Amino acid sequence: CEDLSLVLALCAACIGGTFQYGYNISIINAPTAYVHDFINQTWKERFQTDISEDVLTLLWSTIVSGYTIGGFIGASVGGVLSVKLGRKMTLLANNIFALTAALLLGLSYPAGLFELLIVGRLFTGINAGVAICVQPQYLGEIAPTSLRGAMGMGTSIFITGGILSGQVVGLKELLGREEYWPILLASTCIPAFLQLLILPWFPESPRYLLIDKGDEEGCKKALKQLHGAKCDQEWEDISQERNNLAGLTAKKPWELLRDRSVRWQLLTIVLLNAAQQLNGINAIYFYADYLFKQAGIPSDKIPYVTIGTGACECITALTCGMLIERLGRKALIGGGYSLMSICCILFTLTLTFQDASPIIPYLSMACVFAFILSFGLGPGGVTNILTTELFTQTSRSAAYIIAGSVNWFSFFFIGLVFPFIVIGLQQYCFLVFLVICFSVALYIFLVIPETKNKTFLEIQNEASRQNNDTGPMLTC
Repeated sequence: CEDLSLVLALCAACIGGTFQYGYNISIINAPTAYVHDFINQTWKERFQTDISEDVLTLLWSTIVSGYTIGGFIGASVGGVLSVKLGRKMTLLANNIFALTAALLLGLSYPAGLFELLIVGRLFTGINAGVAICVQPQYLGEIAPTSLRGAMGMGTSIFITGGILSGQVVGLKELLGREEYWPILLASTCIPAFLQLLILPWFPESPRYLLIDKGDEEGCKKALKQLHGAKCDQEWEDISQERNNLAGLTAKKPWELLRDRSVRWQLLTIVLLNAAQQLNGINAIYFYADYLFKQAGIPSDKIPYVTIGTGACECITALTCGMLIERLGRKALIGGGYSLMSICCILFTLTLTFQDASPIIPYLSMACVFAFILSFGLGPGGVTNILTTELFTQTSRSAAYIIAGSVNWFSFFFIGLVFPFIVIGLQQYCFLVFLVICFSVALYIFLVIPETKNKTFLEIQNEASRQNNDTGPMLTC
């Protein structure tokens, strides 16, 4: 019964949280041509002339990049809101951005204003930025120590579930037809309504209630609802952490950056969050359509094959969720980056000799799925878990602001620079990603400690000893 309560709380937090992040990444792809036509039609009605190709490209790029800019803003304010309002209330309030976005995106076509698409995508980005900053904190703080990794994987599972759902809903058989594209973009309101209906039934983070607010009764009540008879051990752990942090208040990001006692934890989350966007996963998706065409798959069937990539990542995230408490964080994320390094080498070879044999395009397709599987195995899910586990209550929100800002900036940077990398290096661009993946794998194996089955206080004490040493956290 207690485990069921935790699972339902996880679903309630994630359906309007990182599910939205993944969903809004994927639904923008299906109506691309229709939105181009709408912008051209609107431009012609206003100025009695067709829009130039350069201006159209600029407007479309602004619509797409508005999501990452909004995400950066959301990550910057999410940590602050999570301290002021609490984790649960921030997630609930965050739905205002999703509902506003859905309204603007849905009204863009009937109002004849493509500017609403830009503002709407900005709001979806803010919603995603807040969610990916606050939701992992909530999951990590409501979970018992023995299930913290599995609960934390909910973030990755729902991101991939959102991507897959967006790909399916964007099919022509559903909302992927021209007349339905405003409804498709406005469908982001559905997860928001679901969260508003379900999440209020679950408690605030017990750690937030006790450590941040000093609410002992509220904490005990929340623990009893979430953990039932097993709540005594969690109460003891939270009480010890509160005593250890007595007199301390929540840190600001700039205070955390100046704090030498968390230097290696901070360096770790910055590197991992940057690598999560710069490791080549976006390049794989970029090349996927090209490879599917090379393999002889008709253009009208490619969206169905693309769903296979989404399903592949979703299944891997679920598998990682089942393995993380057995194998540990270090083995999964380090192993994931190691496998991605191997895939980069194989992918470069198969793209170089693409025309050497009819079987090579199929080997390239296999590399696509292998790379996605490797990403989902560790880097896709464990990164957020480590951000939660490497910091205590007073530092965690500031750490998520820094990590989220780095993640969204890297997302924006790779979107801006990647086309030029491809033009300049062609298939050899994967050698750049090979260097990144291999370097991160090496850093993980040499520096990052294993956090499985350790309380936040135990992790902090270990990190404090290592930060006082002259070198990094050598734990291998």
